[in-house]
Amino acid sequence: MTDHITINVQSSIRIEAKRQVIYFDPIQIEDEAHDADLIFLTHNHSDHFDPECVNKLFKGNNETYIVCPLEMRDEIQQKTVVEHNDIVPLRPGDALKLNGFPVEAVRAYNIGKEFHPKENNWLGYVVTVNGERIYVTGDTDVTEDAKAVKCDIAIVPVGGKYTMTAEEAAALVNEIKPKTAIPCHYGFAVGSVVDAQSFVSQVNDAIATEIKY
Repeated sequence: MTDHITINVQSSIRIEAKRQVIYFDPIQIEDEAHDADLIFLTHNHSDHFDPECVNKLFKGNNETYIVCPLEMRDEIQQKTVVEHNDIVPLRPGDALKLNGFPVEAVRAYNIGKEFHPKENNWLGYVVTVNGERIYVTGDTDVTEDAKAVKCDIAIVPVGGKYTMTAEEAAALVNEIKPKTAIPCHYGFAVGSVVDAQSFVSQVNDAIATEIKY
């Protein structure tokens, strides 16, 4: 069951875990909930990093960690209310524990496209929640880095153009074999629910799938 995972839009994800709340790439957040214990940012494109939304979710100094690629650290400090000590910059391959959750940083990038260069060291993340490894890929294509991930739940982009297509995302999921796969990154800049449905239809029957929005 993935009732603890919700997707607002695009890759704006909320996970309830161990009485804590985790967000990934929050955008289009209306309420000033100030309930985030962890906020993961994959890269600084505007459909993934909205400083106003970070401010709406940030509890306060020493109460919320912002996890990000190393190159985003200064930008976050300049554009949000977040202080330096609350920002946790990571490089691909880094691993640590935050608030009791094991976190791994996975390089996210395009192959044959210019939108997300490999050298930018932008990220996806594997976060272990309630004993399950949740892989939020970030904006990526089917890469060797992504294919090396072991996870229980994979949340993958399917909209194409800037990331994987539905067919490519299904191929990745079928290779890494999570228990559950959830499509995202459609119906905003590119793609639609049709892409999510196409993805689901191409995922092996042994893998559960859920369309969240």
